[in-house]
Amino acid sequence: MNKSQSLHHKCRAAFLLAFLLFPLLLAACAGGERSGDPVCPPCPECPGARTAPEIPSAPPPSPPLQAARWEDLPGWNEEDASAAWSALLASCRALEKKDDWRKPCAAARAMPSSPPPASAEARRFLETWFAPYRAVAPDGATQGLMTGYYEPLLNGARQRGGPYRYPVLGAPDDLLTIELGEAVPSLKGQRLRGRLSGNRIVPYWSRAEIVANENDARRFTPLFWVDDPVELFFLQVQGSGRIRLPSGEIARVGYADQNGHPYRSIGRLLVEWGELKLEEAGMQGIREWAARQAETHPEKLAELLNANPSYVFFRELAATGNEEGPPGALGMPLTPGRSMAVDPRYIPLGSPVFIDTTWPNTDTPLRRLMLAQDTGGAIKGVVRADFFWGFGPEAANQAGKMRQPLRMWVLLPR
Repeated sequence: MNKSQSLHHKCRAAFLLAFLLFPLLLAACAGGERSGDPVCPPCPECPGARTAPEIPSAPPPSPPLQAARWEDLPGWNEEDASAAWSALLASCRALEKKDDWRKPCAAARAMPSSPPPASAEARRFLETWFAPYRAVAPDGATQGLMTGYYEPLLNGARQRGGPYRYPVLGAPDDLLTIELGEAVPSLKGQRLRGRLSGNRIVPYWSRAEIVANENDARRFTPLFWVDDPVELFFLQVQGSGRIRLPSGEIARVGYADQNGHPYRSIGRLLVEWGELKLEEAGMQGIREWAARQAETHPEKLAELLNANPSYVFFRELAATGNEEGPPGALGMPLTPGRSMAVDPRYIPLGSPVFIDTTWPNTDTPLRRLMLAQDTGGAIKGVVRADFFWGFGPEAANQAGKMRQPLRMWVLLPR
């Protein structure tokens, strides 16, 4: 036996002996110096033993909302806050019964609304009743992404026939919603969707499965039939829209529910397929690609649409004036250019938000006060928002082009 082997066996024997005597050592040292017993000497280390290096722990995630100063908001003193006054009052109608909103909303209602307060007066009101907080991602990043959405117009009918072959489905009776916060308080606001299969709850049908069975009257109820599957897809992405009927009547539909599957961008998928360049993958580029495939490869178009497993169901909305926006997640009408969708896990719904972004496809600053009044399946993260552009061709054009860098500050009641 060489010297290193002998040393190894001695260390191993010492370890076994210490292991066997460990309970006795504990008993002897239980009183320590308080009982007057001798202090046990430290166990000798085996020659050559090394201490394992400490593994550095990951830094804690940044708080999503961090206190800021008004002077941190670029362009705040030039902002026409009066242009967002009606949107602020809409938030108050939804939130005025909450403790922290009661006083600022009462003060807002006491001010004139028609015409709204002047810009400087509106800013002073916000500075008095609210405090700014910078939105910060878990990794500490303060820059995120701003996209846009709008209220589309489709051609359709209440009955299937002629060109109207694609159903706008209402929420099915077998779609279950499970509020996770009722079982685990820390998961408040999160939910799962599924269906019963025997005595088990399983995931609800994917888009491909729903489309394959959309004519099954026992399972699904069409509200309308439209003439274009791509426009129907975009209606689901936008979450609300208008349908022009053969009589000329305009019906409106809004979000009712979703099948619980994650959203997948078909524009990004077309880029991955090599079908479009990144700068071409907006709504207009997708429409043009889809029009070509509909004539030559309709199966490829179906494959693309079904690659997004998410599916949105609708409800018919009461007729309102054409100037009023669709209801958002707060239940209040959205204000074009002043309402936006956020992730409510981080940004409280109804809150005023000051944004620092740029106009679509430009470097021109777009800095303004908006209201967090909606949500969206693709809007996930702290510094992430969707700008509501309104209704009509120009709104569709701006929304389709918008994919801009974003910084934002949430204004919370003091």
